[in-house]
Amino acid sequence: MADFEGLATAIINGKAPVAAEITQQALAEGANPSDILTKGLVAGMDVVGRKFKNNEFYVPEVLIAARAMKSAMEHLRPVLAETGVQPVARVAIGTVRGDLHDIGKNLVSMMLEGAGFEIIDLGVDVKPEQFVEAVQQKNADVICLSALLTTTMPAMSDTIKALLDANLREKVKVMIGGAPVTDNYAQEIGADGYAPDAASAVDRAKVLLGVA
Repeated sequence: MADFEGLATAIINGKAPVAAEITQQALAEGANPSDILTKGLVAGMDVVGRKFKNNEFYVPEVLIAARAMKSAMEHLRPVLAETGVQPVARVAIGTVRGDLHDIGKNLVSMMLEGAGFEIIDLGVDVKPEQFVEAVQQKNADVICLSALLTTTMPAMSDTIKALLDANLREKVKVMIGGAPVTDNYAQEIGADGYAPDAASAVDRAKVLLGVA
């Protein structure tokens, strides 16, 4: 019988080899790939998110847990694709034009993937038109914009304007975050949501999509 609890615990404790081994064993035993994802990986990352929000875990612990999750996903992702299991939603994420910081973006990416979202990581210094292309060509349901510098925050507004100009604004939810970013700024530029940290980003994305 698949050890979903053991898999979740391995994720929480950041035990990458153990997480990979349990995932492989569960697949070999014929466990439902969707159950491995939701009862093992997502369950474990949910705990990591809660501990992060409660200041029981810090960035290093989250990164180690995310590494364990990714080691399990390497074995699980191809099987999920074969069986047609759909992600919660497709998220295009990037640090906005002019900004090269990526730790916050990477944390959000990892937490979202751990919650069952498909991630399209556009990297850093992402131009508004690249976000537009992610919606047009890759059917992103959510766009996450990250900025660590006050000088690059206007690129967030430019990206929303680019979506409006392309008649795509109604098709996609826009979330923003980063050290200098505030909820007031999100409202000011017409974003759908703001998240102060990676764990909150998962919760906010689910609320925006109605899957909370």
